[in-house]
Parts: sequence; C-alpha cells; structure tokens
Amino acid sequence: MITETEVADFEDWGDAVQKAVGVLQAGGLVALPTETVYGLGADALNPEAVAKVFEVKERPHFDPLIVHLSSVKDLSTVAVVPEEIKEVVEALAKEFWPGPFTMVLPKTDAVPDLVTSGLPTVAVRVSAHEVMQDVIKELGSPIAAPSANRFGRISPTSAAAVQEELDGRIPLIIDGGASREGLESTIISVKMGEKRPEMTILRPGPVSKEALQKFGKVFKYKPASAKNSPEAPGQLPSHYAPRTPLYLFERPEDFKPEPGKRYALLSYRGMEKDGYLDLHEWETIGCLSSGTGKLAEGAVRFFYMLRYMDSLGVDAIIAEPISETGLGVAMMDRLRRASVQDS
Repeated sequence: MITETEVADFEDWGDAVQKAVGVLQAGGLVALPTETVYGLGADALNPEAVAKVFEVKERPHFDPLIVHLSSVKDLSTVAVVPEEIKEVVEALAKEFWPGPFTMVLPKTDAVPDLVTSGLPTVAVRVSAHEVMQDVIKELGSPIAAPSANRFGRISPTSAAAVQEELDGRIPLIIDGGASREGLESTIISVKMGEKRPEMTILRPGPVSKEALQKFGKVFKYKPASAKNSPEAPGQLPSHYAPRTPLYLFERPEDFKPEPGKRYALLSYRGMEKDGYLDLHEWETIGCLSSGTGKLAEGAVRFFYMLRYMDSLGVDAIIAEPISETGLGVAMMDRLRRASVQDS
C-alpha cells in the first residue's frame, strides 16, 4: 500500500477534507491532525473500519478507543447522559469542548462494542482542530481515532512522525501542521456523589485536576494495573515507549552508568542545579524547556524529543523527573509508562 500525504492548506483545506472523507466513507483509515496528537481515524459506527484500526496499530482489542464528535450537539449519537450528572456534563462540555478533554459516559447502541472493547461506556471528545472538525461534519458520522502510531510506541505530533510509524499501512495522512498541545487529552469519568458531582481522572492530560475542581470533587489519578483491563484509552501501564530503553530516575544518585554504554539525557530544563547534567559524559542532552522550565513548552516538545532521542542509536535514554503540577502530572505519567518497568 502506498501512503499518500495531503497538506491541509490553512487558507483552504477543503480538498484535504474531501479526500479524507472519501477514504473514510469507503471504510478506510486516515491519519488526522488534532490539537493533542495525530489520530488514526475510522468511521466510529462502522465495525469493519474500526477493526482495521486495531489491526494497523497492532493494538489489543481490550484497549478501547476515543470517539470524536464535531460538536457537543452530537453527543446523544454516541452517549446517554444520566439525568443525575447531566448538569455537570453540560458544564464540563461548555468549559472544555472543543479541546483536549475526554469524558467517559454510558454508550448508545449505535456504538459498536469493538470501539469500547465491550465496555458499557464510551470515551468521547470534541477536538479543537478545525480540520478534524470539518472531516467529521462532512462524513456525517463520529470518528474513532486513537493515536496514529503502532501500539505502545511514541505518539506522533506531526505528519512526518505518522509517516515514520505507519508508512505503507494506511492510504492517507492529512498534514495539518504540528500539534498545538503535544500531549493526549485528559480523560475523566463522572458520577454523582452524595452531595456533589465526583470526577475521577483516568488519564492525566492538558486539563488539570485544578481546572476540574470547580465542577465537583476530583479523585486523584491512579495508574491502571497490569492485572486489570483498562477503563479508558491509554491506561495500560506500559505505553508511549521508544525502542531505546528509557530509565526514569527521580533522584540523580540512583543513576549508575555501566562501563562502555552510551547514554543520552532527557532533561526538563537543562540546568546544572537539578543534579543530572554533570553525572555523566552524555552523548546528547535534550531539553524539554531549556532554562525556563515552562510546562506548556515542555508538553509541546515532549513526544518530539522522545522520538528524536530514540533515533540517536544510544544504549539508553536517562530521563529527569518533571515537577508534578499542572501539565507536569501528565508528562510524568507518560515518562513512567515509557520507562523500563523495573527501573
């Protein structure tokens, strides 16, 4: 299969949208830009198309997919919102959609069980990327779209990264530019507590716990267990991993280099006072937010930098910890799941 890339010109992306819709209507797959990472899209209501997503990604069928809508008006197509949480769901949608935010809600019968991995719930979001929105509108159907990479690998934040991952596996990539957020959406579940709504963060992302607290009680994020099937997409304990072994050391003194091995350092802000720069003669030092330690900048560069360091041919990547506030929670979550599990 030849993989074609169509650039979505931001003065007029109509041709790119029509080409994507044609492939999706025929039951094919298209890599589509979102503000978080690129997604591998299929018509969410077409089970045969959705099956191709799992096949192309080599994704286990017990790991559910996110369903993307063009607007909140389409929510009833895929989800049933219980009356007791309707008010808070509407408030959350008004605040965070379109945007990097996903809610897990009871699903309608229209959603194939394959999409939800047999769960009675569906993960739903409205992307803020105009091209993705227009493709869904023109298709007239929601799109199931996990990240456009092979399962467990580094999420792509550019069309070139998708090409590297899926060249020859899918017919079309829509190039909508670099992702603006750089990390996958926050995923929450919602229920009604005794006195007020309760939310559980199933996957941390750009929408922080602090931003959610004005809508109800927020339960601290807990990583999925290797023993349990995930409740939502992107929860498996080992994920987002480079081919090169990555080790996360939360204290500098824990790093013990082996003689003859070549190491690269993934640094948060590249500052000596953090204690990692002088530990070793690194092959390369890659910084997420050089000198400033800005979490938003680090998030945008996160997957790009992981992919770059994976291309260097070193024996291992050593990662510094990131401050676990705001976006730092999501980045540390990704680092822990990308790292060698016994580190």
